Amino acid sequence: MSRTNLSMSISTDGYVAGPHQSEEHPLGIGGEALHRWHLGPDAEHPVNRQVVSEMLDGMKATIMGRNMFGPIRGEWDSDWRGWWGNEPPYHCPVFVLTHYKRAPIELKGGTTFHFVTDGIESAYQQAVAVAEGGPISIAGGASCARQAIAAGIVDEIDLQVSAAILGSGERLFEGFSPGTPNLELVRVLDAPGVAHLRYRVLR
Repeated sequence: MSRTNLSMSISTDGYVAGPHQSEEHPLGIGGEALHRWHLGPDAEHPVNRQVVSEMLDGMKATIMGRNMFGPIRGEWDSDWRGWWGNEPPYHCPVFVLTHYKRAPIELKGGTTFHFVTDGIESAYQQAVAVAEGGPISIAGGASCARQAIAAGIVDEIDLQVSAAILGSGERLFEGFSPGTPNLELVRVLDAPGVAHLRYRVLR
């Protein structure tokens, strides 16, 4: 059976993106600080390289929200094809949650974006079908991640906790009741400026 992993970079005060996300600021104001561990000078640190590899290598399907795919809102009146150019890093089918139909976009390296209009459960079922028992990634953003947690489809959560305070923005665990999700800490890795925490979701 497929294992579903949610992996997100998060600030010390609990935000996975800063406020006012836009094409100019895709991670929100200040959100870039959350990703210095893999986009800055410490990207080649062995621990950070290990974590990036675990996030991407061998994944058979990925689920993400429309906000992560791009800044376009409403009907698809743009030829936007994602932030990642002609060869995104996913190398597997990617199911994008949206309210608006769009034909799939096939790009280099095995990445095809499929646009799912009937919710997280449908996206998960489609991901399971193509994964054929292999691992599935919940890539974000915050709303997609919260929906996946609430739907009970997440098996483990990896948080890359950066030494950054954003003050506002998108919280990962917004709106859950106390004790939900029920987490067991199973691994801690550290690198300059970041702690990599892995939790098992208990059911």
